Amino acid sequence: MKKECVTMLLAGGAGTRLGALTKNLAKPAVPFGGRYRIIDFALSNCLHSRMHTVGVLTQYSPLILHKHIGVGKPWDLDQKEDGLTILSPYTVTNGGNWYLGTADSITKNINYIEQYDPEHLIVISGDHIYHMDYDKLLQHHKQKEAEATISVLEVPWEETSRFGILNTTDNLRIYDFEEKPVNAKSNLASMGIYVFNWKTLRNYLEEDAKSSTSSHDFGKDIIPTMLADNCRLFAYRFEGYWKDVGTIESYWEAHMDLLKEEQPFSLDSDSWRTYSHDSNLAPQLIEETATINRSLVNNGCIIAGKLDHSILFENVEVEKDSIINQSIIHPGARIGKNVELERVIVQENVTIPDHTKIIAQQDEEPIVLSHTVGQKDADAAISHTIQ
Repeated sequence: MKKECVTMLLAGGAGTRLGALTKNLAKPAVPFGGRYRIIDFALSNCLHSRMHTVGVLTQYSPLILHKHIGVGKPWDLDQKEDGLTILSPYTVTNGGNWYLGTADSITKNINYIEQYDPEHLIVISGDHIYHMDYDKLLQHHKQKEAEATISVLEVPWEETSRFGILNTTDNLRIYDFEEKPVNAKSNLASMGIYVFNWKTLRNYLEEDAKSSTSSHDFGKDIIPTMLADNCRLFAYRFEGYWKDVGTIESYWEAHMDLLKEEQPFSLDSDSWRTYSHDSNLAPQLIEETATINRSLVNNGCIIAGKLDHSILFENVEVEKDSIINQSIIHPGARIGKNVELERVIVQENVTIPDHTKIIAQQDEEPIVLSHTVGQKDADAAISHTIQ
């Protein structure tokens, strides 16, 4: 069945910089925003963009992620003939090898793509927080008669050394790519979102697979090779909110962004709703009551303490005289009496006993509590990181 475009969603990253948050969980399956998981944003983008043929590439700790995605029903991707397909790297056809890089993950699934004989291939990531219409990206790619198009975002000049930076002409044709440059000539950062002419890309993937020195990565290998061959590569400017939640600090920051008075990003806007497998109700933003100050609270929460700029997932309990400030509490967590938490992330089903005080200072990384805190932990010094 021929399709104009196939979407490949990369959801196999280990997410090691997220520490305890991804110890037994794939990064795209990490809870976010009170009731979602990170991958929900890319899948919801596919729905709104009318990209209905989606291959999801998983790798590390995929069980919870697979269960969450299911057959794609919440995102209208559960059609019988195409829709959503979960693609595992560990198959007989590729010899049971793990993906070696982003490009290799596509190479190992060429047979899946070829069954649709697509003109174009979109490659997206399942571990970013953003709303984006991929169809606008595709139309830009076609208008430019490009062989590859890369979505870019302007970043602060002082942060350019953290990204792959694209240098372009005035009409956005890419002539140079710099990986984490010390002295960048541009502040257009690659978002890791690509559109390719499929037949062109397939040739490059097959050649790249033969190389013993390649890292088999789009940014490090495929894109530079296409530029060297003078292929028509163009940038697509994205101007909305986009956050790579690849570190504990950025994960915490993205949640705090949801609580700003002038929100840079809305979880449940009328024009671009975010869907999830769990329920149809978004967490409620409570601006100010006697005990709650600008916090997101989900269904089934019991709050006897005080919340300040915090986010509670479903079925969280906060007992009397406790103060939760600038913190993220995952589903099923229990916060005891007279507890004080500040800049803390409490993972699912963790219990914090009475009289516990854990504070991460402003110049420190937020603290992740990944297990039920015992009395020894409760007596630990303020700012002590509990692993």
